[in-house]
Amino acid sequence: MPNKNDIDLMDSMISDPEKEPIDIRPIGEDNLQSHIYTIRGVQVMLDGDLAQLYGVETKRLNEAVKRNRERFPDRFMFQLTGDELDCLRSQIATLNNVHQFKESKNCRGQHTKYLPYVFTEQGITQLSSVLRSKVAIEVSIRIMDAFVALRRFLSSNALLFQRIDRIESCQVLTDKKMEMVLRRMDELAPTISPEQIFATGCVWDAWSYVSQLVRSANKRIVLVDNFVDDRVLTLLTKRKCKVEATIFSRYTVQLQLDLEKHNTQYDVVTFIQIPHKSHDRFLIIDDVVYLLGASVKDMGTSLCALTRMELSPEIVLNLLK
Repeated sequence: MPNKNDIDLMDSMISDPEKEPIDIRPIGEDNLQSHIYTIRGVQVMLDGDLAQLYGVETKRLNEAVKRNRERFPDRFMFQLTGDELDCLRSQIATLNNVHQFKESKNCRGQHTKYLPYVFTEQGITQLSSVLRSKVAIEVSIRIMDAFVALRRFLSSNALLFQRIDRIESCQVLTDKKMEMVLRRMDELAPTISPEQIFATGCVWDAWSYVSQLVRSANKRIVLVDNFVDDRVLTLLTKRKCKVEATIFSRYTVQLQLDLEKHNTQYDVVTFIQIPHKSHDRFLIIDDVVYLLGASVKDMGTSLCALTRMELSPEIVLNLLK
């Protein structure tokens, strides 16, 4: 004979014509296996999914389990932690379709997240003994068949899963090795020194060095040079996005034409004509001033040097007014 607890739950499963039916979207045979998750190393189903299958509210299902708690040890059912719930969310595409993730109001009117319970295969078998109804028996058979089918699938594809695990492990190892190589390259990469001299013919070394300076700018680049052509504009394309670039130089028709063409495609380079003769060349990177021994386009063609100065950039800029 069923006890009082069983009868209470059985009564809750009988529809009352005076009450609105519970809005339950049935879980079909085709996607039943997709509602079986692996948590804490065991395969489980969520209380909300089971409630849908049995045709009862999740609250009713959990109340019945609590009244028969001695039948459900921890290895049969347990409550998810917050971290486990977050991990489970990542496995489910649309949380709005999952009954057990609805928010519930507490006594103060605030919303709290409901941490669902999950049932192992043994726990689901026990549910069928608690829910003494024809529906419960039929649903339990469906669920047991789904667990068996899933185990067969995992068993038949064990080698494939092992290969995937090995590939993922190799990928992680490769990523770590690449990270070490890139870090080592950064350590061995030449740093920008405050003084640099280039022998005659070291055109590439000079160009590469000035390119590093241009790439290092975070706010502005200012070049003071009487002799500028399209090679300088090419150099300035190496700067970071949104770094302002200004050239103080002598006006020529060719330079003006090159600037117009350049500015239609790349970040704008501002041109300011030098109001008077300027013998030396200067390169300002953010708040640092470099004295150039030759025009940027000609550095390395003959013996020249580049020196970092201790004065403020504004001193140089004010002298150009």
